[in-house]
Amino acid sequence: MTPSTIDITTTADDHRIARLAALAIGLHLAEAIVPSPLPGVKPGIANIVTLYVLHRFDFATAAWVSLLRVVAGSLLLGNFLSPTFALSLSGALASLAMLAAARHLPQRWFGAVSHSMLAACAHIAGQLLVVRLWLIPHAGVAYLVPIFAAAALLFGTLNGLIAAKLLAVETTDGDDEKRNN
Repeated sequence: MTPSTIDITTTADDHRIARLAALAIGLHLAEAIVPSPLPGVKPGIANIVTLYVLHRFDFATAAWVSLLRVVAGSLLLGNFLSPTFALSLSGALASLAMLAAARHLPQRWFGAVSHSMLAACAHIAGQLLVVRLWLIPHAGVAYLVPIFAAAALLFGTLNGLIAAKLLAVETTDGDDEKRNN
């Protein structure tokens, strides 16, 4: 006799990833509602969650959160497997590759802010590469690089500062909790 239900065993890590991905998805959806000053330029506030997870936990957890956000966000917004999804996925993969490499840089000089700036620049580079190779196969795409690079640096810096503040607050709260015990 075969069972009528399938039991899936989950771990505490699975629950943590789900909670953090849900937060990132919520921020992604909230950002989709806000009109953009320039087409394609968004602050990427959901990336704050990815940065936080990278520094608080590990790269694998950050990758899960980021990729779940891209897939679930595109499903909820109705653009799964569309060019928008391809751009979002290519940006996420490029930024994750950059974060994987940036983790090996000296922590003394490279933290959440610099990681965020590097990831934002990689994100836009990945997207522009897809645009150039697939959507608009024309050299004129290169004229967009300064605008998008400036936006990536600006929003990468702001998101990194927010992530750094969240990490600092958590560290301070943890120190206070240790002293109280």
